Amino acid sequence: MKTLSDPQAPDTDPAAAARPGLGTMVLTRARGLGGPVVGLVVMIVAMSFLSPFFLTTRNLSNIISQVSDIGIMAAGATLVILIGGIDLSVAANLALTMMFSAWLYQNVGLPWPVAMVLGLALGTAVGLLNGVLTAYGKVQAFAATLATMSACAGMALFITKGNTINGFPSWFGTLTSDVFGSIPVQGLLLVVVYLVIGMWLRYRPGGRALYAIGGNEEAARLSGLPVRWAKTRVYMIAGGLAAVAGWLNISLLDSAQPTAGANYLLNVIAVVVIGGASLSGGVGSMGGTFIGLLIIGVLNNGLSLLHVNPNLQSVVIGAVILAAVLTDRKGNRLRAA
Repeated sequence: MKTLSDPQAPDTDPAAAARPGLGTMVLTRARGLGGPVVGLVVMIVAMSFLSPFFLTTRNLSNIISQVSDIGIMAAGATLVILIGGIDLSVAANLALTMMFSAWLYQNVGLPWPVAMVLGLALGTAVGLLNGVLTAYGKVQAFAATLATMSACAGMALFITKGNTINGFPSWFGTLTSDVFGSIPVQGLLLVVVYLVIGMWLRYRPGGRALYAIGGNEEAARLSGLPVRWAKTRVYMIAGGLAAVAGWLNISLLDSAQPTAGANYLLNVIAVVVIGGASLSGGVGSMGGTFIGLLIIGVLNNGLSLLHVNPNLQSVVIGAVILAAVLTDRKGNRLRAA
């Protein structure tokens, strides 16, 4: 550094001195990616070596197709978890709206588009009930949605006495067909849902308010935010998205089954948690949930390609959830350092 006692010393730019080096920048970027992205990359590389079919276009398209309905439900679950809530009824709501729409179409004789819209309205109404119970009735979210989960599952069986309904309009199958070669339509719908909700969370006051509510509900209320309505609206969105996921299920199978989605709840919560959302609220993003969705999709697909016993897949998913939580906790400590 140039000093009065050493006039020949070279000049040093203070801005350059404060600029981080290349190593620091790389380390900071790696920290910003977080454990889920690193874990996804590691899984893709490992599966590409373990199975020659993994990176084929058809298989990658299948991964998106298989997780689209779970992903759409996980988008709603992310919003619920952001406000510090939980929605255990999401999978049962899917089954109920499927059977309700199918019953209206086959037994009542309503046009299928009308039956779809009424199913969407029913799913949203179930979400409204969840929201009213938790936000206005002060019922714990776990208990409220546990009750509606049981009611929805029972009603899904009651509507058709447990029978499956088959035979839907042929045009409805295009919702789960491929376009432009191997791009699944439901994958495009999934991306649109995530982009719309993600932009709402990032740029709209109503979306940003969810982080404040999840971080400290009382402080959000004292700040003038409409906490109860915001929470109710989130549960309504989650209920509506469960109905949309039901559309995909019917389109894919050309069938409505009252037990559909029975195993979806674990995967939906796993996707959100692996994506970095905090179950205590206030932390999470649609980008993180999308990465969590890809991890679950790659994991299930890879295990199937490797002929791993399907009963062990839940065990593996549980281990991944635990690893994601521990990795995220370590990442938070590094970012805070």
